Amino acid sequence: MRIAIIGGGPGGLLFAALAARNIPGAHVDLFERNRADEAFGFGVVFSNATQSGVDAADSALRETLDASGVRWDAIRVTAKGETMTFAGNGMGAVLRKDLLAALQQRAVAAGAHLHFSAPRCIDELGDYDVIVAADGANSQTRAAIGDDTLGVTYETAAAKFIWFATDAPFEGLTFLHTHAEGLPDDVAGVFAAHAYPIGGGLSTFIVETDEDTWRAAGLDAFAPATPPGPSDEHSQHRLEQIFAPLIGGAHLIGNNSRWGNFRTIRARSWHRGNVALLGDAVHTAHFSVGSGTKMSLEDAIALADALAAHPDDVEAAFLAYEGVRQPQVARIQGAARPSLSWWENFGTYFHAFEPWQFGFHFFSRALPAAKIARRDPDAVDRALRQWQNRHGAPPLESAVTGLLDRRVLDRDQLPPVVTVAAGDGIRPDDAVREALAGHADASAVLVTGGSALDRQLTAEAARLRHGVAAIIDEPECDEDRAMTLVLSGRADAVLR
Repeated sequence: MRIAIIGGGPGGLLFAALAARNIPGAHVDLFERNRADEAFGFGVVFSNATQSGVDAADSALRETLDASGVRWDAIRVTAKGETMTFAGNGMGAVLRKDLLAALQQRAVAAGAHLHFSAPRCIDELGDYDVIVAADGANSQTRAAIGDDTLGVTYETAAAKFIWFATDAPFEGLTFLHTHAEGLPDDVAGVFAAHAYPIGGGLSTFIVETDEDTWRAAGLDAFAPATPPGPSDEHSQHRLEQIFAPLIGGAHLIGNNSRWGNFRTIRARSWHRGNVALLGDAVHTAHFSVGSGTKMSLEDAIALADALAAHPDDVEAAFLAYEGVRQPQVARIQGAARPSLSWWENFGTYFHAFEPWQFGFHFFSRALPAAKIARRDPDAVDRALRQWQNRHGAPPLESAVTGLLDRRVLDRDQLPPVVTVAAGDGIRPDDAVREALAGHADASAVLVTGGSALDRQLTAEAARLRHGVAAIIDEPECDEDRAMTLVLSGRADAVLR
């Protein structure tokens, strides 16, 4: 079997090693447009569970982490001078260039042939039995096959982000939030950084903000059509100033660093003819859940296994690969959606919440309180104590002043409210505004319809931006979910 791989990132390299090692008689050529020592981006991060799963197929990741990576257990969130922690989240990170070097060595040792500074497209690879496209989120292979053929959809996030490294030291994954001075009052003015150590005295430093803040801060001057290579140095220096109080005046380091909007890619089919796609070339999930490289490596393992099991039937191999990986990727993308929406709205949360609730709101964006407590009981207990001190009772037993005696309602306990229909493509603020038109004296809304996330975002819009209490209609809601919604500030009450 003659196999060609387009793209020499982690997924392409791991597949090359596994295919050369495990598929009898395979001849494997990998074509990468960049040099062997050239790596855009800085670090890659993995959960302990991912490390174990990849290690079962190949030890290169574990060995690289052991040799030059960094491991940690707690996540930290800093806002308004306070830091909240959430332990029990074992993770590790390593410089991308170190992982690439290790995987290159592993692929060569297995017998794969690596060709650098050698871009290829599928039309140039007609003498191969199998072509594997691992050419990233801007995949030329995906474009050549056609979005309609693969059933590709794109969802572009509203938040702006830019990727740097920094020489500021961090103990582990840390989220920094700060308000920039001197911006107009009608913009949130809030910037956030995702920071984590990656070895070699460096940390990854990804900055996010909303588009209005981005423009008001004068960060929109870099020409987006600039060819790959140069970084947005104006934004780099401006962000050094904005984050200086939180990183001690440390430097930011660019590497093809420029602003973008994250794009979630989904596809109905991951193959066409003798071409299969893996990793970002066919699916993405927001970087806040740290799964991009993870998914690529796991795709590579599954695809190599499928081809080894079906060496004489490429179509059967590709279908087996999709059968294993598509449900797993769908779950990750589903978990990433609430996290992505958090980053699209974090300016509102920063202004609305005290630090303890801001931190709990963040920790619970994809996990209910009970799961958080299993990892770190103190993370939930701290929030519960703060709530008790302010309201004089536990979350579900406390009152909404002048409206409700408790936070979980049966159908016959619902007070007079205005109903807001969530979902159906209507922006949460627009849905609330339309529902409140003609009801200037309304003190509460009942949010119904849409998905659970639609209802949460609409309830937040009502209570945080329109100043009315929000009751979420959740017929199947258990006590854990109800408590999470109320304690985090996503809703004032739940109707069951």
